Amino acid sequence: MDNEKVNILLVDDQPAKLLAYEVLLKELGENLVVATSGREALEILLKNEIAIILVDVCMPELDGFELAAMIREHPRFQKTAMIFISAIQVSDIDRLRGYEMGAVDYVPVPVVPEVLRAKIKVFAELYRKTRQLERLNAELEDRVRARTAELEKSTAKLVESEQRRSMAIAAGKMGSWDWDWIDGDWMWDDGQYRIFGVDPDGFEVTSKNIQALLHPDDVDELRRAIAEFTKGARSYEAEFRVYRPDGDVRWCVGTAAATIDSSGRVVRISGVTVDITERKRAEERQSLLIREVDHRAKNALALAQSIVRLTRADSVKTFVDAVEGRINALARVHTILSLSSWQGAEIGKLIDEELAPYSRGGQIRLSGAEVRLQPATAQTLALALHELVTNSAKYGALSAMSGQLSITWDVEDDMLALAWEETGGPLVHTPTSRGFGTRSLMASVESQLGGQALFDWRAEGLICRLRVPLARQASMPIPEERFAGMTIDRPFQKVS
Repeated sequence: MDNEKVNILLVDDQPAKLLAYEVLLKELGENLVVATSGREALEILLKNEIAIILVDVCMPELDGFELAAMIREHPRFQKTAMIFISAIQVSDIDRLRGYEMGAVDYVPVPVVPEVLRAKIKVFAELYRKTRQLERLNAELEDRVRARTAELEKSTAKLVESEQRRSMAIAAGKMGSWDWDWIDGDWMWDDGQYRIFGVDPDGFEVTSKNIQALLHPDDVDELRRAIAEFTKGARSYEAEFRVYRPDGDVRWCVGTAAATIDSSGRVVRISGVTVDITERKRAEERQSLLIREVDHRAKNALALAQSIVRLTRADSVKTFVDAVEGRINALARVHTILSLSSWQGAEIGKLIDEELAPYSRGGQIRLSGAEVRLQPATAQTLALALHELVTNSAKYGALSAMSGQLSITWDVEDDMLALAWEETGGPLVHTPTSRGFGTRSLMASVESQLGGQALFDWRAEGLICRLRVPLARQASMPIPEERFAGMTIDRPFQKVS
């Protein structure tokens, strides 16, 4: 590039003078281009890159000044070097005019070869250096553009990556932080502020303020972590609780990693905090559910055991039928309770399920408001209803096609009032003493539920009235003796 030849335009209307200039400048080794008029010079300029124009001031039609003015009007040639050659003595005014037209120098005639060559050589080198500088600038601009594009692309990827990280952190209820071990400065991201429940604009992140938000029982865990890093630990993980300013307590797990300098000294701790409150609550619910299932299973087994052990019967078949009936009654109420997640049972649904095997021919009529029973109340009442309907089917109104059973219920002062009334069945005589089943039903309703069971042994059919508190919830397992042998020893006598 340093040896690149430049074009030098020689403009003169006299061929002899042009030849003389070519001879003088030949040894410079540049490309010499000649023009015999101003118009020819303009044509050559438009078609070639010209470094220097050597032009005669005095020319016909278009003199040197006019040519220079036309050349300078073109944006492409505004910086092209022009040297005027004048065969006549020019005044300072003429020189000033020439410089205004864009001339860089004047050469008087007769021309001194060495001076002319020296001036041409200087402007040729200047042109070469200028072009080299322009090329270097263009290359530099290309590199800058390319580098800028790379940086923009890299920045876009970083921004996209940071956005994905922020979205992942937000979705995962995570926050990140950084602690300058030397200066004590902290840096939190938005997720960290959200987990601690503080406003980024109003909360100053300092060790003291952070410690104030930790559960008092978990502050020692923070001290242990700092001690471990002081001893050279590279990472640490622990669970802790955060007391938010609004009173909410959040469970978190924190993972931290240390940055170590060349001397083995800790200079920075960075970490991630994950809000695991929902997981902890789920674990607590699961543990509670396990305990509840265990408790209910034990109760169910205790009930089943009491039914088996204390059922009275004259034959194996009678015993099996009685046990199966009571177990099925218990299973039916358990199904109803499980559908409500053991929140309770609607009494209408409970009665429907217990009396379903005996519903035929319109013998049973039900009437009452929707009442939700506590689980313990529903279990006790289900077994009581089972005993009543079983005995009615064997000896009472449901044992005859003409018999009718009416069950009504209502709520009176937080008490469930249920009336069981039989008619049209075999004649009934008042018993001289209460049977085992009657005593068991009364004991379960009165002792276990705090209610009352009343029996009216009318000749036309039994009336049983049960009053059970609705607000009371049994908290202890049902003792097996409460349901022991709940067969009601009914004093029905068949009359022929």
